[in-house]
Amino acid sequence: MRKIVIAPDSFKESLSAREVATLIARGLASQLPHTELLRLPVADGGEGTLDALLDASGGQRIRQRVTGPQNTPLFANWGMLGDGHSAVIEMASASGLEHVPRDERNPLTSTSYGTGELIRGALDHGARHIILALGGSATNDGGAGMLAALGVRWLDAGGQPLPPGGAALAQLAHIDSSALDPRLAECRFDIACDVDNPLTGVHGASTVFGPQKGADTAMVALLDEALAHYGRQLEQHCGQVIATVPGAGAAGGMGAAALAFLPCQLRRGIDIVLDSVGLDAALEGADLVITGEGRLDGQSIFGKTPIGVARRAKQHGLPVIAIGGSLGDGVEAVHQHGIDAVFACVDRITTLEQALEHAAANLERCARNVGALLALGSKS
Repeated sequence: MRKIVIAPDSFKESLSAREVATLIARGLASQLPHTELLRLPVADGGEGTLDALLDASGGQRIRQRVTGPQNTPLFANWGMLGDGHSAVIEMASASGLEHVPRDERNPLTSTSYGTGELIRGALDHGARHIILALGGSATNDGGAGMLAALGVRWLDAGGQPLPPGGAALAQLAHIDSSALDPRLAECRFDIACDVDNPLTGVHGASTVFGPQKGADTAMVALLDEALAHYGRQLEQHCGQVIATVPGAGAAGGMGAAALAFLPCQLRRGIDIVLDSVGLDAALEGADLVITGEGRLDGQSIFGKTPIGVARRAKQHGLPVIAIGGSLGDGVEAVHQHGIDAVFACVDRITTLEQALEHAAANLERCARNVGALLALGSKS
């Protein structure tokens, strides 16, 4: 075996994608000392996307003070990639659930303003290509906060600015975009969006994602009505269909805001990442691909890293092995999507806490055993 490409995601709560790739390579190298092991940590467009793209490009992490989802200041990170003109922003860094204690979540008033401040920061640093990952938001404001940070004014019937949050959108009477940052017209946005929900309705932002952001039944109804009104106002202002476009409901309606005001395309997060890290070029001349994530199960086929990597590998005619921290119900489904074999790191009955504590040792041992099997196969 001449070359193996190692392209895993992180093992959530225990190992970063870079650490996972390093441990897999170490385990393999002990059994395959003459094989080229190319490490290419990746992500699916959610948590870890910033790290994966900075690792791949040699970019710079930038820390910035922004407005958090509860309208209070916090520090968030974004990255300028190695090409000097592309930036990657994770919405969750500025406007994510991670910043709001569970008992304080309130999508009626939470704001995405901080995400807009990160975009403005990227523009100030010269970025003209921006990758925006939408996962993990705490907001249901239709992206109005993000656009407010970029110059859009949301006014009520009396010409007064609306307060932050999704509930206030019910009072929207006029959209003033005359002060929208003119640099946006020079930009290209790739929006990492792994859901196809419309803005409103039974499959919309409020109904599907509102409860995890703190909305009860009455709040969901109020927010859905507010976003429906907001969607009509957006369409009237922009002269195009917005609310029913697949993905418009992503991140509490951030997809709708992007479609209305940003020069963008909504794409699967895994495809954005794999293109950005150059996976296809890395696969040239490879004999095998090894991928993985913290848990492999029946849900892995829906936009997760191992499946995205496997699909690219199959386009090159390559076999694929996936290593998971654990294997769950329905994991057999991955075999229909390009993964030829799966291995679990945990080799004994254990608690979750113990599995996380010993994740590194378990992963390296599993990779060593995979390497031993490959070595035996090359001798036979």
